[in-house]
Amino acid sequence: MQLGIENKKAEKFVKISFKAFILFLIIFSFLFVFLKNDVREGERNEKVKVLEKIGERLWLFNIDNKVYVLKEATNQKEWEEGLMFVREPVDYDGMIFIFPEKAERIFWNKNTYLDLEVYWLDDDKILGKDSLESIEKTKEVKFIRSPFPVNRVIEIIKK
Repeated sequence: MQLGIENKKAEKFVKISFKAFILFLIIFSFLFVFLKNDVREGERNEKVKVLEKIGERLWLFNIDNKVYVLKEATNQKEWEEGLMFVREPVDYDGMIFIFPEKAERIFWNKNTYLDLEVYWLDDDKILGKDSLESIEKTKEVKFIRSPFPVNRVIEIIKK
């Protein structure tokens, strides 16, 4: 009789231990995925540092420990055109688009003859980065979309 009670206790212990182990695995998996995504967010959330304004529409920016001279797009026409129609090197490294509100942004390579790195920003925080090849390489218009609503976009000319 004593052995039967011990076996039932052992079976109950094993069942409870198994359930606890499964619960542990579920919680661990959830935390691993959550923390892994959080780390990726942290990697994307690098800061862009404004060093100084060096002209009416030119700014020095530090991105990924490199200093860039960026031309500011200040109106609707410049926001729409960006670096379209530019074929030769210019006296700046790219453009910054500062929008009055945060929204999903879509950029394209129509009439863009230079390869670009595009940074999506929430104020001075980088939320994502895309490449946009020239229309001459893609042979068709390519669209890229911000991963989140943003109020700033930086285009860097690839050299």
